Amino acid sequence: MSQETVYAIASGKGGVGKTTTTVNLGTALAQAGERVAVVDADLGMANLAGFVSLTPDATTLHDVLAGDASIDDATYRLAKNIVAVPSGTDLDDYAETSPEGLRDVVSELRSSFDYVFLDVGAGVSHETVLPLGLADAVLLVSTPEPAAVHDSKKTVELTDRTGGEVAGLVITRTRPSSDISYEEIATRLDLPLLGTIPEDRMARESVYAGTPLVVYEPDGPAAVAYRRLASDLAGIDVPDRPPNGRETASDGGIRSADRSRGKAGAAAASLTDRVPGEGSDGREAAQEDVSSAITEAETDP
Repeated sequence: MSQETVYAIASGKGGVGKTTTTVNLGTALAQAGERVAVVDADLGMANLAGFVSLTPDATTLHDVLAGDASIDDATYRLAKNIVAVPSGTDLDDYAETSPEGLRDVVSELRSSFDYVFLDVGAGVSHETVLPLGLADAVLLVSTPEPAAVHDSKKTVELTDRTGGEVAGLVITRTRPSSDISYEEIATRLDLPLLGTIPEDRMARESVYAGTPLVVYEPDGPAAVAYRRLASDLAGIDVPDRPPNGRETASDGGIRSADRSRGKAGAAAASLTDRVPGEGSDGREAAQEDVSSAITEAETDP
């Protein structure tokens, strides 16, 4: 296993596939038997909630960082071996958060899971810079577009200033027919190229379905690339497809994530086996609306 277990998935520019990368890497490792937690560390513009189908009054990372809930309360099982800690979308709740509390969150999750992935917001603010120094290593995600590459340089500089370390570069939306040298882009940033993720029309569809690409279309080019990246990252064999083929809402896919507030377990290590209880009024967020918001955030320039 790789010595790094907590990764910040970061980018200099929004819309490059950061959340998609976080979810698919985590799911691929979970399929390989690793216990994984994915955390929406983008406190101001949460994207991960679409994969969890939260009730309007559900507990989120905002509540934890405001001191109103434990990390266990804000943890939701997505599928076997993988849980999510989503941030909320309410701006009033966001105003009450203390980003410094993320240190304790990372420390607690580190002790309970094999891998922790922090989905970091783009831009320059305290809450986006903080995770870069908390993680064991940063995975920098960028498209080949000049603006995205240029902004990636800023993220490398910010990581250096926080005392963090960038493990390498992941370039998304690549095209086999392109004359762009992806290795040259990595060299320009003075980073190793960890992997390239091909443009895949099924990626957008998988987001609308609320299902990771490695589950939704396991044989597609992007899914294959994500599994290869996960395997290289962890130094383990990652299965070519889900154990029982494509998972659906009825057989354990991400779409069937528990839709309500979690209940604290007796031990943090049991989080991956816990099924949160029902919310107070049974209301659910509109899956299609939130998933659409994720799609727009991941595809807009």
